[in-house]
Amino acid sequence: MYALLLAIIYIAFISLGLPDALVGSGWPVMHDDLGVPLAFAGILTMIIAAGTIASSLASERLTRRFGVGVVTAASVGMTASALLGFAFADSFWMLCLWAIPYGLGAGAVDAALNNYVALHYAARHMNWLHSFWGVGASISPFIMGAAISSGQGWSSAYQTVGLIQVALTVALFASVPLWARVDRARPEAAHRAHEPGPEGRATTGHVRLGVALRIPGVLLILAAFFAYCAIESTAILWASTYLVSERGIDPALAATFGALFLLGITAGRFLSGFIADRIGDRALIRGGFILVGVGIGLMALPLPTDVPALAGLVIAGLGCAPIYPAIVHSTPANFGAGNSQAIIGIQMAAAYTGSTIMPPLFGGLSAWTGMWILPFFLLLLVALGLVMSETLNRRIRHRPAAPLIESRTPAE
Repeated sequence: MYALLLAIIYIAFISLGLPDALVGSGWPVMHDDLGVPLAFAGILTMIIAAGTIASSLASERLTRRFGVGVVTAASVGMTASALLGFAFADSFWMLCLWAIPYGLGAGAVDAALNNYVALHYAARHMNWLHSFWGVGASISPFIMGAAISSGQGWSSAYQTVGLIQVALTVALFASVPLWARVDRARPEAAHRAHEPGPEGRATTGHVRLGVALRIPGVLLILAAFFAYCAIESTAILWASTYLVSERGIDPALAATFGALFLLGITAGRFLSGFIADRIGDRALIRGGFILVGVGIGLMALPLPTDVPALAGLVIAGLGCAPIYPAIVHSTPANFGAGNSQAIIGIQMAAAYTGSTIMPPLFGGLSAWTGMWILPFFLLLLVALGLVMSETLNRRIRHRPAAPLIESRTPAE
């Protein structure tokens, strides 16, 4: 039963990744068919991101009320409906309309599943699950490419992925009783959600946003998470352009190494799973940021050969791999299991905020300064993430007994 639920969670993580690359991979064709400028992709991604941030912040309240199983199934169902809506949309305004459930479906399930895994499973599973997210994100561009090359068009790709999500929704709703059975079979794990935190006590009630943000150290980890996701998304969007414009690398080769950056994240998370329980979340976060810094530093070196720059991009991808899973998995230990759902929801919001605003911010900056600034921009984010996470570690190591922090109870 426990293994079956874990398998369902792995499948759910694949479903999380499936929609994420569809807009980017299909937009070069979509914008022509819809008769809108190429830049309108930013409008879609902003709507999706806004919905994701909103549902991430609401995830703690939803999960407490309905349970992880129901929230997961309903969120995947919402995403499935949005994807099918995209498949039958024939105008840009319709895409904008369907982008709302597209984003809302992603945030709550992301926070709910991450918190459930952080509470119930070892660190290795958190890394492997996020590796499975990468599998889903890697599959969807192939589906889009096959649909376009076969002449069926981009809408066929959305329909295919939407139907896959519908099947997953049915399976997830069927599994809802299993979540309750697992909790009854392992009451010690279920009770973790109400354990007192190191800086206060958790209750069975909703942890308000203001209360969660005042827990010592939360703002530090939010800044670190923001920095990490900004690094990842900015590198994904601009690294290939940097290699072509500043290093004179062939566009095809630059695109290949851009893909290797993503594959490095996916493979790195798989490999990190084998050592995560042994070395711990804090060491993974620290080592990840340092390795990212080394990789980006190699990209910045003004050497006559391009090998260090290309290798540096892959090294940066491997360094990125454990940071996201380790930050999420360490949340119950850092802030208390009873507070973790609320804090992970805020972390997801910080993550999507960094992923949304920093790549276009760099685009505007590079138009003024030149693309050469990319490694230094990324290194600044690496420094921010490393300093914030290490400051949190020092505070936790030297944390004195503190007054209890009250969270809101249903009677309030």
